[in-house]
Amino acid sequence: MARVLLEHVTKEFPGGVIAARDVSLEIAEGEFMVIVGPSGCGKTTTLRLIAGLDEITSGNITIGDVLVNKLPPKDRDIAMVFQNYALYSHMTVYQNMAFGLKLRKYPKAQIRERVTETARLLRIEHLLDRKPRALSGGQCQRVAVGRAIARQPKVFLFDEPLSNLDAKLRVSTRAELKALHKRLQTTSIYVTHDQAEAMTLGDRICVMCDGVVQQVAPPMEVYHCPVNRFVAGFLGAPSMNFFAGRVGQKDDRFFFICGDHQIALPARLKGAAAKHLDHPVTLGVRPEHLSVEPYPGQTENAISALVRVVEPLGDRIDVYFEDKDAARFIGNLGPQTVLRVDEPVRLHLNVERLHLFEPGDMGKSILFA
Repeated sequence: MARVLLEHVTKEFPGGVIAARDVSLEIAEGEFMVIVGPSGCGKTTTLRLIAGLDEITSGNITIGDVLVNKLPPKDRDIAMVFQNYALYSHMTVYQNMAFGLKLRKYPKAQIRERVTETARLLRIEHLLDRKPRALSGGQCQRVAVGRAIARQPKVFLFDEPLSNLDAKLRVSTRAELKALHKRLQTTSIYVTHDQAEAMTLGDRICVMCDGVVQQVAPPMEVYHCPVNRFVAGFLGAPSMNFFAGRVGQKDDRFFFICGDHQIALPARLKGAAAKHLDHPVTLGVRPEHLSVEPYPGQTENAISALVRVVEPLGDRIDVYFEDKDAARFIGNLGPQTVLRVDEPVRLHLNVERLHLFEPGDMGKSILFA
């Protein structure tokens, strides 16, 4: 395993399209780093730059102690698992897993030992004589991962490896990948647009947008302390609710004011709110931090709305609301909550979980502004 370091890496394609812009990122030895973001954000390009499949325009990439800017992929000691598996259809599972070792002229006995050991680890030893057309999608994915593991590289690179699997298989395979990393402790960089994969797999996650790194931190830190509105809105399903308003003050207390509503801000936001007094801001609150019942000691913080859609999901209900200004937002409520469409309600906000952002889709959290 090895440390991977990207220093001010930029990739510009012909026509002036910049897919990765001044990306600086350090992945520690043995770390599982997940790069996450929407389609077109630059995450796969960044992975391909690390692999050497695309050439960087500027900056440096180091794997271990080696600057790899000019090294071809075969000399970088990495193994990549692709979205489409990239198995050779005319080869058996054994031959697919052995192929990279054979190219590197490993002795036959060592190849057999590595492939057999890896197949046993992934519980696919009974598939070694089959060809890819005789395998399910999940089995093909295991073979692709096995081919990478058999190489015993310094770094694993995963390019959305679970996106072709059905929902149930994605969850189980995700858990297996996490257990596998815990066992192997190989430095891993994993690209996905799926926030559930990012939150559950990553030791840290790197959120990207428009080729720019937005935030790098452990998953729960990113979730609870997003640095800007984009990160806050991207992570979470359903996503965070946003309300436009301004900061007001009464005596020594600060409020978020939106139309007729005044939401008292918690003490942790007091200093930042004072700097934004009478300025426009955006309030963010996650669906799970709305309730039809008051939070302890927070009876004054509520907004009025109408119920528009009720979606029972077993462990909770998702309810879509609309306020008098026709703004829509969503709450995750307890499964026993009974609400009817067009019913007026008072929704209470957990102010200890509120976020305030500067205006705009990329507005910074006022705690970091």
